[in-house]
Amino acid sequence: MSMDLLAHLQELDNLITREKPKGGALIPVLHQAQELYGYLPKELQDYIADGLGIPQSNVYGVVTFYAFFTTKPRGRHRVGLCLGTACYVRGNTKNLERLSRELGVNAGESTPDLRYSLEVCRCIGLCSKAPAIMIDKSVHSKVQPDQVAEILSRYE
Repeated sequence: MSMDLLAHLQELDNLITREKPKGGALIPVLHQAQELYGYLPKELQDYIADGLGIPQSNVYGVVTFYAFFTTKPRGRHRVGLCLGTACYVRGNTKNLERLSRELGVNAGESTPDLRYSLEVCRCIGLCSKAPAIMIDKSVHSKVQPDQVAEILSRYE
């Protein structure tokens, strides 16, 4: 096991021991493991499968099915750009181009320093205030491309 994964191994073992007898432990364990490690690489998924006594394919299936889980490291700040109908029609693709240029990454990627992850989502429920982006838990509405750099600067 890599040194990165050894860091929280005792906490993970305690979590597995606590959750396993309850049944339906996989999703709670995956949520907590992602909180501990930031992502769920294959090596960690295999460890969880062994600890819970379930097939590795079950763990992989859940991790890849739910959008919340990630197998790649995410940045400290998650930038979610809405491409739901209202945001798309009101030009959020231009904001996506600007964010991609400012961060130097495409949608679905993280910056090399893991400061930001750029993600596309289908709706964040702000259709009346489109186009919208969400950084961590903060919402920015009616965003125009010339505002993107200033908005990002608030998270440095």
